[in-house]
Amino acid sequence: MHWWPHCLTLSICWPTKLTTRDTMLAPHPFGSEITSVALIEIFSTLNQWEDRYRQLITLAKQLPPLPEALREKEIAFSGCENRVWLGHQRLSDGTLHFYGDSEGRIVRGLLAVLLTAVEGKTPQQIALLEPLALFDHLALCNQLGATRVSGLAALAAGVQAIAVRYL
Repeated sequence: MHWWPHCLTLSICWPTKLTTRDTMLAPHPFGSEITSVALIEIFSTLNQWEDRYRQLITLAKQLPPLPEALREKEIAFSGCENRVWLGHQRLSDGTLHFYGDSEGRIVRGLLAVLLTAVEGKTPQQIALLEPLALFDHLALCNQLGATRVSGLAALAAGVQAIAVRYL
């Protein structure tokens, strides 16, 4: 077992234990170490859009770059301002591990929020989930341009389509 420190801004840091029987492709801290509750707590203290923007950039920096070997054409999404990749794997416990990357910092941050909302859930949970609800709780959607909102909706639909394949 390994201990890894993961930190969010505002000096919220804690050690986390990496325990899994599966070898995850492109592991990241979103959904496990960085939870929806933690993001809601952090974003609730941010009143200005500029502060939310900076927090998205911080989240983007915490999303490890996707290895070139995983940047397959099959997991690339169109409809976004920047190239975006969203892949997944089904783990032995039946949950889904999502991973991804983007060339744009803000889109990477938005992807990190999406990963937080869906990571480690079963296909049944994801099918019942509104993946973009967390964005509303974080007050992010109303400040995004039409292209980013469209791209985000495409990613959320992609997550749900992946989940439906396993039902």
